[in-house]
Formats: sequence, C-alpha cells, structure tokens
Amino acid sequence: MTYRRAWIPAVVGGLVLAVLVWWAGASADALELPGATEQFGIEGVRVLQGWLGPWTYELPTTLGEYGPPADDRYRDLHEVSLQIRYATLVVCFLAGALLLMRRLPPVGARRIWASFLAVWSWCVVSGMFATALSAPWGIAARGSGSYRFLANLASSIGGSLHVVIGAGLVAAGVTVLVGGIAAKGADPLPQTIVRTGAARLAASLGTAVIAVSLVILSYQRVAAAIQEAGAAADVGDLVRQLLLMGGWSGPVEGMSTTWLLYRATDALVLVVVWFALRMLPALLTRATFPALMAGAICATVLGLLLSQVVRAAVDGPDAYGALHAWTALGAGTPAAVVFGLLAGVVAAGVLRVAGRGHDPVREEPGPAEPSGPVQPTSSPELSETSTPPTPSGPPQPSEPAQPAGPSKPDGGDPVPAG
Repeated sequence: MTYRRAWIPAVVGGLVLAVLVWWAGASADALELPGATEQFGIEGVRVLQGWLGPWTYELPTTLGEYGPPADDRYRDLHEVSLQIRYATLVVCFLAGALLLMRRLPPVGARRIWASFLAVWSWCVVSGMFATALSAPWGIAARGSGSYRFLANLASSIGGSLHVVIGAGLVAAGVTVLVGGIAAKGADPLPQTIVRTGAARLAASLGTAVIAVSLVILSYQRVAAAIQEAGAAADVGDLVRQLLLMGGWSGPVEGMSTTWLLYRATDALVLVVVWFALRMLPALLTRATFPALMAGAICATVLGLLLSQVVRAAVDGPDAYGALHAWTALGAGTPAAVVFGLLAGVVAAGVLRVAGRGHDPVREEPGPAEPSGPVQPTSSPELSETSTPPTPSGPPQPSEPAQPAGPSKPDGGDPVPAG
C-alpha cells in the first residue's frame, strides 16, 4: 500500500483513539455520584479513578500539593501537560500506524489479523510515550518538580494504560476496516522471499534478546542488584522501569503449581515473540529495518499483554474486587518497548547479514495462451534444404536473367568457355 492510501486509515484511527480516550477521561466525574459506589464498591471506584485520572482535564487533588495554594501556574501546567499528552498520543499513533499500514496492509485473512493486533499493540505504545513525554509538566504541577524527579518520572512512565488498551481495541478495528477499503484497487502486493533458515535464526536471536529482560534481569536478586547499582534510589527506579518486563523468584514451598503457571505465562511472551518474528518477514511487503523494529515492538507488547491476561485468570477473583485483579495490566510496557526495539534490530540485522532478504518480487500476468492446438515451432536457423521465409510487404520486381556465355572479369581479357 502506498503512503497516499496508508495515511487515510492512520488519520481516522488516530482521531478515533483520541476521541475515545478523551471521552473516557471526561467521564471521571460520574464516579463521584452516589450510585457509583453502590455499583463498583469503594475499592472499585478508587481503581477506576486511578485509570481515568491521567486522561481527565479535571484538576487533581495533588495540584499544587507542595506549593503555594490556589496558584494559577499549577493549573496552567496541568493543562499544558494534558495538551502534550493528547498531542503525543495522536502523533505517535500516526507515525506507527502509517508505517504498519504501508508495510502490513490489511489484505487477506492473515494480514488482516496481523494488522489488527499490531495496531492495537501500537496504541499501547503510543499511550506509554504520551504519558512519558508529558510527565515533567504533570510533576511540576504538583509544586515539587525537583523533589525525587526521576522516581516520579518512573512512576509516570509505568502509569495506568488501561484506558488506552480498551480504546485501542476499537481504534485498531476502525483502522483495519478503513485500511481494507483504502487498499481496494491497489497494485498486487509484492512478495518478499525469505529463506526458512534465516527467518528461524532471526526469530530465535530476537527472542533471546527478550529473554534477557524477562528471565535474567527480572529475577529478584538481579533486580535488587540493579536497584542498588544506581547512584541514588531514584535512578534505580527509572532503570528498573526501562529494563524489567516482570519479576520472579524461586518457588515457595507448597506453591509449586502456581509458580509453574506463572512461569508458563512468562514463556507465553517468548512464544508469541518467536512466532511473530518468524512470520513477520513473509507478511511484510518489504522487510525493512523500520518495519521489523516496529513489528518486534508490537509483538513484545502483545505477548506481554496476553501473559498478563492469563495471569489474571490464573489468580482468580480478587479479595478487593474484580477490577483490582486487572491493575497490573500494561505494567512493563517501557521495558517491552526497549527490548522489542533491540530484538527488531537484531532480527533485521540477521536477515541482512545472512543475505536472505531479497527485493520484493511482483507476480506479473503472463501472455494469453492460444485457444487452439499448439503448433510446433521450427528452429530459427534454417537448414540448407528449408524454404526461406516469404518476406512481408508488396512483391519486389525480379531482375532479368543474364544470358549464358563467357564471363569477362573486370579489367581482363575474354576467357574462352571451353
């Protein structure tokens, strides 16, 4: 799909995502009604307020908490923070969706599902970037911009993404639907030739990069060492957000079955990433570095979300309510983006170095076959006894025959015939 066609679903999906997130943030006032507590309970209302709080224009209770009261500067900082957040959400989604629609157009059953899952995952990535880039203004609006800035920044980066996850499902569906309509009448999709051995090697090495964060760095003792390695606790908090996709330790006595189920959810992330990286070069219209990096990021985020959904199902009902069981959804997204980017670089580098990635090959329609029986064709070189082909065009007049007799060479005497 060309950029001229790809920008249409990207713009429509970005607007749908922004409108849905804004509508959800504007609905935060409804949680203060008396019926909300009866419907969701006290703990449920608190959880929903935490989910909707980062996207609402209502003034938070922490506004100017550590500064002079009733200062309009904090109100302005809060509004600027939300403006930057929504603008970053739309711009980041447009950049990723435009690339995904061009290299992974929703044409065919496999590409439709792949495009939907990739765009949905990219919505979560856009929400993470939006909260991260707008965090300095939100921290300054509390009146304590310089106090534990890195710790507050780490908390904002790993903040609530539940609203974006829910709105992203609708935005991804609309984007894929509009993309399918925009792709009608386009040229046939090129096919990238990638050998099986190179694709498996690239997928395995890319998955190994994800395993570094999920298995090695997320181990409890290693994570504690990372926390203590920072010059200050604030630095350790930020580094943990960027490097750790989860957290695990050895099995506790009497909980071996639950421990194995939790490790199975971690293995699910690696399985999703491996299969995505294995199939991605064949699904892309051209396996370029940006396309593979974006696809690897989306695959890592998707695997992380699926593992968290399975883990919530394994945990079962929560003592604090049904909503409290989903509070960890979206946690670890910053590390998934970092290591997904690295995995995409490794996979693209392996395909490039192995020399298995070729230019796209378009299947051009061949000449029409004759309807009658096929006549045998003769050799282009005529034999001595073959009849020369008849020249096309009007017949040329033949020269008169010369009479037989003695021939006279140029400049010589007549030669007798006998």
